[in-house]
Amino acid sequence: MPPRRILVGEFGRPHGVKGLVHLRSFTADPAAIATYGPLSDESGARRFAITWLTEGLVRVEGVADRDAAARLTNTRLYVDRDAMPAPKEDEFYLSDLIGLAAIAADGAAIGTVASVDDYGAGAFLTIRDAAGKEILIPFTRACVPEVDVADGQVTVVPPEEITVPPSKEDAA
Repeated sequence: MPPRRILVGEFGRPHGVKGLVHLRSFTADPAAIATYGPLSDESGARRFAITWLTEGLVRVEGVADRDAAARLTNTRLYVDRDAMPAPKEDEFYLSDLIGLAAIAADGAAIGTVASVDDYGAGAFLTIRDAAGKEILIPFTRACVPEVDVADGQVTVVPPEEITVPPSKEDAA
């Protein structure tokens, strides 16, 4: 099985004419992104060595002009999970949740965490049951009250499904 990789940043627009690039770091300490070893793109085929210059601005090895920097725009940057520091007690990386068993509060199996996504409104878990059906669960304390990476499971309390009755205009 290939090593698990973690999304740690994304190149933004170029800065100036000498190949500098804006970088959005997803690490707790933004400058630490430069210390995790070689960064790679999503496919793992391209590797990048960066030098952190100032808040959100980096020099990329081998990138010497604005055109080359512009070609990096929106490239997501990953590192191997093993390159990341160990999480503190009661902390974990979201990528560590992938593959964990999802169980109900009563211990009944719900499925397996297939992915953890965040499109801006907060993270959610995609849980795939034995039949392949996917369930989306908001990654909140109310819906995921317990995460136990060591035991390989998360406790899930699916939210109540909301049914909106038709309005008077829709009913007419």
